[in-house]
Amino acid sequence: MKDVVISDAVKYIGVDDKTIDLFESQYVVPNGISYNSYVIVDEQIAVMDTVDKRATQEWLKNLEEVLQGRTPDYLIVSHLEPDHAGNIQMLAEKYPEMKVVLSVKAAAMLPQFFTMDLSKRSIAVKEGDTLSLGSHTLHFVMAPMVHWPEVMVEYESTEKILFSADGFGKFGALDTEEEWTPEARRYFINIVGKYGTQVQNLLKKAATLEIQTICPLHGPILKDNLSFYIEKYLKWSGYEPEEEGVVVAYASIHGNTAYAAKKMAEILKEKGQNVVVYDLARDDMAAAVSDAYRFDKLVVACPTYDASLFPCMEDFLYHLKIKAFQKRKVAIIENGSWAPMAGKLMKEYFEGMKNITICEPIITIKSAVKPETIKAMEAMADVFLKEE
Repeated sequence: MKDVVISDAVKYIGVDDKTIDLFESQYVVPNGISYNSYVIVDEQIAVMDTVDKRATQEWLKNLEEVLQGRTPDYLIVSHLEPDHAGNIQMLAEKYPEMKVVLSVKAAAMLPQFFTMDLSKRSIAVKEGDTLSLGSHTLHFVMAPMVHWPEVMVEYESTEKILFSADGFGKFGALDTEEEWTPEARRYFINIVGKYGTQVQNLLKKAATLEIQTICPLHGPILKDNLSFYIEKYLKWSGYEPEEEGVVVAYASIHGNTAYAAKKMAEILKEKGQNVVVYDLARDDMAAAVSDAYRFDKLVVACPTYDASLFPCMEDFLYHLKIKAFQKRKVAIIENGSWAPMAGKLMKEYFEGMKNITICEPIITIKSAVKPETIKAMEAMADVFLKEE
């Protein structure tokens, strides 16, 4: 078990998974992922969530080491997604006297995941309910659509710990030494990002609590400078840019649109902008989406393909749309050898999003970049960067 110290009574029993290739079968995790689980040891014992079935044996070993022969009285289920709830039935079978504490919505959903009837052993809680374990008391706070409808978080009032479910989570195993923000942002925007309003509602509830420690279901336990992490969540969930700068995201078939996109990035850098460039056919899509939220401006460049968009650009714009992309300035570059359509289609995507300022006019390239194209990009950059 990892040497993660929370307190004398609150123990970490989670597991790092460094063999997984794609989290949720779509997000690359080069440094793996942690499945976090905790135990509160008091007069009564509460296990705070289980882990993915990929990590069952190591997790069970960690749990038994902490229990030291005792039997858990409660399993608290914050979230029914299988990476956290994969071992509910196994644990219930191992400890037949253990009660399962979960939200009313989770109790209704539980039979969808397991063959065992847990209804007679379940305690369905609602907003404001509490559970005393002795010297520790859990307060249940409902967090619907952060990011499933049955989610709840728990506040332990004696040690002032917030068990935050997927909130404040991060990609990467716990033994990974890296800055928290990039992988926490990529995690939040791509997994929770659509539900900014619901996250803001939860943050309002959390603001009424005195929190000293945040224990998420993925990523490191947070103890110091909690205002930093909360401020990040306020920005992300409010769809506010973190920094001034430009993401240039392009799709290119034979290299002409790629050249145009890189030239546009060069022009913007010369004008003092911080610029990040993504080749959508090759770079990590989740990182491109994450950085589109990080900065206040976005340039997209794409060729027409079968009278539509090149697929990786369509995928990028689809991700932005379903993750509620908004409050940004956007410039559009299209390419088309005989019937350009990409600009019109990209513009339609952005017109369907909230508070997007589209820089006019759209630049159209007919096959290859010409000197007049570069002049048009210079003019576009001036308009794009003009203060409103």
